[in-house]
Amino acid sequence: MSTSPLISLSKVAFDYADPASRFSLRVPSLEIARGERVALIGGSGCGKTTLALLLAGIHTPASGEILVDGTAVHRLSETGRRRFRIARIGFIFQEFELLDYLRADDNILLPYRINPALKLDATTRSRVASLADRLGLAPEKLQRFPARLSQGERQRVAIARALINEPRILIADEPTGNLDPASAAAVMTLIESEAARLDATFLMITHDHSLLPRFDRTLDVETFSATI
Repeated sequence: MSTSPLISLSKVAFDYADPASRFSLRVPSLEIARGERVALIGGSGCGKTTLALLLAGIHTPASGEILVDGTAVHRLSETGRRRFRIARIGFIFQEFELLDYLRADDNILLPYRINPALKLDATTRSRVASLADRLGLAPEKLQRFPARLSQGERQRVAIARALINEPRILIADEPTGNLDPASAAAVMTLIESEAARLDATFLMITHDHSLLPRFDRTLDVETFSATI
């Protein structure tokens, strides 16, 4: 693991537009190294997912700087942020965010369908089969639409999609939440091995504190200061 930061936040402020939510996140300073494994913890509503969405460029801050892999993500256009995210970040969403009208294999390959910078070739298709096998997805399941998959199978598809582009940064929002303990352990081992192989930074939101020993660092999002 490199000691140079892959992710750097400075004086970041974010507020939801809806006044009724009364939610704001303040991150005075945060650095995360290349290859580091960080668990994001804290009570519901403290900003764990918001922080992850800021790092991925899905949300943008009201002020402050977010540097990810040498790119000032907060300065990119919406299109630029989307292209950056698809090319360099794998995001496992808590609600999976699969497209109902695509089969499982096409959901996994979605980053290659929407970003021309990613080349869809035989090697990529072979990687789909390999990831699916290691995640416990039988070949016939790849031909099914999400509605014909179980919760656990949909989660595995979402994980495979996050890994297919061999990202520099992997962000996971409760990736084992719908899996039994044995499957959760197997999935965690796969994600960790892939992150290590790619020397990717791995951030995971979790409420399962039994998983914390697997990480280099635990970051309690509730400890961030309310002021900058």
